[in-house]
Amino acid sequence: MNTENIKFAYWVPNVSGGLVVSNIEQRTSWDIDYNRKLAQIAENAGFEYALSQIRFTAGYGAEFQHESVSFSHALLAATTKLKVIAAILPGPWNPVLAAKQLATIDLLTEGRVAVNIVSGWFRGEFTAIGEHWLDHDERYRRSKEFIEALKGIWTQDNFTYRGDFYRFSNYTLKPKPLQQPHPEIFQGGSSRAARDMAASVSDWYFTNGNTVEGIKAQVDDIRAKAAANNHSVKIGVNAFVIARDTEEEAKAVLAEIIAKANPEAVNAFGHEVKNAGAASPEKEGNWAKSTFEDLVQYNDGFKTNLIGTPQQIAERIVALKAVGVDLILSGFLHFQEEVAYFGDKVLPLVRALEAQKLAKAA
Repeated sequence: MNTENIKFAYWVPNVSGGLVVSNIEQRTSWDIDYNRKLAQIAENAGFEYALSQIRFTAGYGAEFQHESVSFSHALLAATTKLKVIAAILPGPWNPVLAAKQLATIDLLTEGRVAVNIVSGWFRGEFTAIGEHWLDHDERYRRSKEFIEALKGIWTQDNFTYRGDFYRFSNYTLKPKPLQQPHPEIFQGGSSRAARDMAASVSDWYFTNGNTVEGIKAQVDDIRAKAAANNHSVKIGVNAFVIARDTEEEAKAVLAEIIAKANPEAVNAFGHEVKNAGAASPEKEGNWAKSTFEDLVQYNDGFKTNLIGTPQQIAERIVALKAVGVDLILSGFLHFQEEVAYFGDKVLPLVRALEAQKLAKAA
């Protein structure tokens, strides 16, 4: 039985348009002032992590995008406890630049930066910025080498590495990061290649939203593979949270988000991400079974069903923890006010339920 409290992270809205592809009113802004205040609200509410997004081009409702590493540093400077996970895309970044940037930020922020390695789903973006678009499994193979190189640079002197994508000779990074052995390394994906990578090199695995049963199947698979590799990996699950005083209110918000979805943008996003997954040997990626309604939220966050009253949501979070989930990665419609509501109404119920389960098990 996992005796640690489940952790909470939120998606940083550093990209315009929010976390849903819908024309519904959103009292969320992608600007820095809004995000600094949001980060302070989140850490006071009990959130331990924030995840910044990486995008280089517009599309599917995201017209403007702030760069993830510099934006993450700004949020760290505005907070004292929150850990901010900066998204990195192998291709535009190489491991030595990422290692140097993040080591410096780690030292400047007393060890509060982490990194999320994104293997990529948006072919048009790679083409637009002059990066080669690799096949599905090759993207994950490059990401695995990227993580191995990051770890080597952060932990070894005279680091030498011979991969197919990256090569280093006798390189020593000084100073090294404050966090030991190194800043936490997250990655995303739900495909077999993503799970294989997480089971061998990553500290954390983020997966798209799903049912408890669907998440359990992934957790069981990845934990078995990790054990075979003598490795351990923690699990984070995406969820779009709609917490309201009544279930009817929460369901009405969900219905309005979907009713006001932008069909052209949702279908174009679905086409892009399903094509990216279809290139895998299993012909299946993150969004292979996603419906139109699922795709209105970028990461299948409705499927996790954290939609209802605080009590309903708290019980569903504890059910996810029971199948091996360590962290909830949450998105909201109106971030500042809903993160505060979550911290006030939902999180105390989660902690109470966790304490009850521990007491029963003792």
